[in-house]
Amino acid sequence: MVEIEHRVVEVNGLRMRIAEAGAGPLVVLLHGFPESAYSWRHQLGALAAAGFHAVAPNQRGYPGTDSPAEIADYTMLHLVGDVVGLIGALGERTATVVGHDWGAPVAWHTALLRPDLVRGVAALSVPYSGRTPVPTLTAARRRFGESYYQIYFQRPGVEKDFEANLTETFRRILFGLSGESPELNAMQIPDGQRFFDDWADPAELPGWLTEQDVASYAEEFAGSGFFGPLNWYRNIDRNWALTAVWEDAPITPPALFLAGDRDPVIAGYPPAKLEAALRGRVPNLRHFELVSGAGHWIQQERPEITNAALVDFAAATS
Repeated sequence: MVEIEHRVVEVNGLRMRIAEAGAGPLVVLLHGFPESAYSWRHQLGALAAAGFHAVAPNQRGYPGTDSPAEIADYTMLHLVGDVVGLIGALGERTATVVGHDWGAPVAWHTALLRPDLVRGVAALSVPYSGRTPVPTLTAARRRFGESYYQIYFQRPGVEKDFEANLTETFRRILFGLSGESPELNAMQIPDGQRFFDDWADPAELPGWLTEQDVASYAEEFAGSGFFGPLNWYRNIDRNWALTAVWEDAPITPPALFLAGDRDPVIAGYPPAKLEAALRGRVPNLRHFELVSGAGHWIQQERPEITNAALVDFAAATS
């Protein structure tokens, strides 16, 4: 069995906690919200066994990694800079960069801004959509209304929605966005409610998720809270302004996209239309796959499928 090791490295003046396994070409695994390197527990060993150095950082603001005090220190340029700095801190010149959920936009933008460092980019759950014609939150308001979760997250103090009961937080969100959830969550928070008010706390967890998994997440976030993770959302419009110079620029490295067909992120998009739109922005897209019955946590819900796709892709781009 491949051993996963943990250590702290210095990246752009931050102390960053990483999980790593194996030796060989570097594969960087970027987690989403509200997760950590633990979300890649099934992939680290599989990639290491296939001959890669797999590294999953806890990104800026997440458990075990420094959390800057200013909201403006969590922009996409900071997040991409951390990936670039991590590659250098590990003594490498290039990497295959993989991201899930919020990690996917970071991976996409690393490939967009620094294609010289990216042998291949793999995104799980979140396709690359490019810049909207108007600021991103303005577009979200027009499409989803004021109750949309990204609008709700702009409010000061919503951290308490997540921090009040960490075990319930992770039980609810991991089940609620999974393929086993009976309904696709619209991610709407009606006026006067809190984020989790309409989320079920399942009597029994799905087979891919254990009580120990939930406890691991809860224990990590008990020491860090949610100020840093929510600041990623609070920079959405700032990111829109900062990335104007890359308007309509294609992502050129080889790419992979993998998602569950019950993922709320892509709900309502016909697969053929989604793939065509993605290929228009990512001309070297080599693999596009929607996994039947899987939800948002694709690498945890379907580890065998995810591992096979990532190992093949990393091998093809190394």
